[in-house]
Amino acid sequence: MVVILGYAVSLGCIFGVYVFHGGNIKVVLEALPFELVTIFGGALGAFAVANQPKVLKATLKLIPQALKSSKYTKARFLSLLALLYDILQKARKDGLMSIEQDVENPHDSGLFNKYPDLAHDHHVVEFITDYLRMMVTGNLNAHEIENLMDSEIDTHHDEAHEPVAAIGRLAGALPAFGIVAAVLGVINTMGSVGQPPSVLGGMIASALVGTFLGILLAYAVVEPLGGLLDQKAQDGGKELQCIKTTLLASMQGYNPATAIEFGRKVLFSTERPSFIELENHVRGRK
Repeated sequence: MVVILGYAVSLGCIFGVYVFHGGNIKVVLEALPFELVTIFGGALGAFAVANQPKVLKATLKLIPQALKSSKYTKARFLSLLALLYDILQKARKDGLMSIEQDVENPHDSGLFNKYPDLAHDHHVVEFITDYLRMMVTGNLNAHEIENLMDSEIDTHHDEAHEPVAAIGRLAGALPAFGIVAAVLGVINTMGSVGQPPSVLGGMIASALVGTFLGILLAYAVVEPLGGLLDQKAQDGGKELQCIKTTLLASMQGYNPATAIEFGRKVLFSTERPSFIELENHVRGRK
């Protein structure tokens, strides 16, 4: 909703002021379809050439998420920390082997199914269970697991930012394609030099619409979209860092309550629950 409202305000102010100052919106509307095909067609073709199929697929999958509110809320992080607490508490009370079945079959686990939003997020479940499995087997120490976690989080970061970077490159290309459309319009105008000034004026105005649209689409539509998706990608990485910090604290000997406090501290302040909120939530889930 905020995205749509933002676009409405941006475009409304731009075109509203133009009309208010006596601009002829009809000139823009008449040139709009042809200029859009030239600019967007050229840009999307170049976009397809510049990116691998996996990036194109990831970008198409990511764009609709911009219209949805972020799933990385305080409530989600409360559930995540409570889940980690439950797992670590069970392991501390009954031994690491007691969580083996939860790790091997998380979808049938009572621990994971207490938190359905997390249980259906395969990235989170896989990240947690992979490292719990290593903790159960005891083949790696905390430093080795930390290095492995960092490598996986870096990979996740790179994958999450590939479509964002692709959108950024698209935004950067749009003004250039707007210039291409304008130059083609000028060429067309120069081929009609014998026409009356009123006709030539209209043709030049249509050509300039191309430059205008290229800049408008880049900086009022596509680049803000890329910025929003970049922020959401950072939120996803922060979730993995929270899991990492909590599990490592547990491996270093801290009790579950203290371990989840380590995890809580790495969250952004806007989504981070307070100590009391987390404590009450954990107690309420018992």
